[in-house]
Amino acid sequence: TCRDNTGDTTIHLNGQEGNITLGGGRRDGDLFCRDNTGAQTVHINGQEGNITLGGGTKDGDLFCRDNTGAQTVHINGQEGNITLGGGARDGDLFCLDDTGAQTVHINGQEGNITLGGGTKDGDLFCMDSNGNLTVHINGNTGDILLENGDAAEDFDAEHDPLLEPGSVVVMNEHSRLETCVKPYDRRVAGIVAGAGDKRPGIVLGRKQTDDHRVPVALIGTVYCKVDGPVEVGDLLTTSNTPGHAMRAANPLQAFGAVIGKALGRHGGGRGLVPVLVALQ
Repeated sequence: TCRDNTGDTTIHLNGQEGNITLGGGRRDGDLFCRDNTGAQTVHINGQEGNITLGGGTKDGDLFCRDNTGAQTVHINGQEGNITLGGGARDGDLFCLDDTGAQTVHINGQEGNITLGGGTKDGDLFCMDSNGNLTVHINGNTGDILLENGDAAEDFDAEHDPLLEPGSVVVMNEHSRLETCVKPYDRRVAGIVAGAGDKRPGIVLGRKQTDDHRVPVALIGTVYCKVDGPVEVGDLLTTSNTPGHAMRAANPLQAFGAVIGKALGRHGGGRGLVPVLVALQ
């Protein structure tokens, strides 16, 4: 037993239990390891319960080895990587609940991630920066639940200031999108996704490129710019107001130029309405 000048125990080596206790009483129990230059390499912080490896001039790496000396785990302080297995060992990661049942298994041999099993469903939840659920993969039902409302695909587009979320677009002679400018245009490609509070749940064809590309809603619900009165259930087509749709009042002209069906009412003038995408 080691004590400070007030008589408080600071270190206790317990021969009965085989334990070493640092601190207690009025003292934190910290452990410091230093190299031959005096630089700190390991710090076990008794107040916070943290273990710090490296710092200063040293990287903080942690190596675990089996009884043959082969490395099984490597936490790399320089790169921030955790490597499991390698050499003669697979690198598997298991998470267990408080009953000992397996809930997560990352299989290093097969490259698989298994969630749930046994008495647990394996669900995957994705959240945005505000803590709102955006994606839920339900292991019990096999469903993928997306918070956002449509599936879209990126297409090459002209640099047009009127081409924005909610705009109605057509395909030009260069196979690039541009805003519509005439009614009942059979070159119509759809509605640019992302207007109002609707965002694409899935975006296809997204890639790194210098070309200007915009997501066009393929299926689902999206907000669309309209001009003129629209009632719920109206079929919509292109209008002569750039980037806007209108009610398809002439069924013969609308054939091949319908964008979708209005899910909301608009009294007149320009505005946004929710539309169920249905190109025809």
